Amino acid sequence: MTPATFKRWRKSLGLSQKEAARALGLKRRVVQYYEKGERDGAPIEIPKTVRLACYAVAMGRGDYEGPPASQDGQI
Repeated sequence: MTPATFKRWRKSLGLSQKEAARALGLKRRVVQYYEKGERDGAPIEIPKTVRLACYAVAMGRGDYEGPPASQDGQI
């Protein structure tokens, strides 16, 4: 995910940087770094965990509690 794609994701959902940070469990400043593609002049990569979280938020998932338990209580 490029910085431009990350920003496009946020804007497509109508989220402010603060709202996107809250949805992803990040600080607003980290969202700014990802959108800029750098931190203190050094390139920054958007981690896979954040990319997957972006997908989950886009699909309407706010949280994940794991797979449902079976009827007999076993996995």
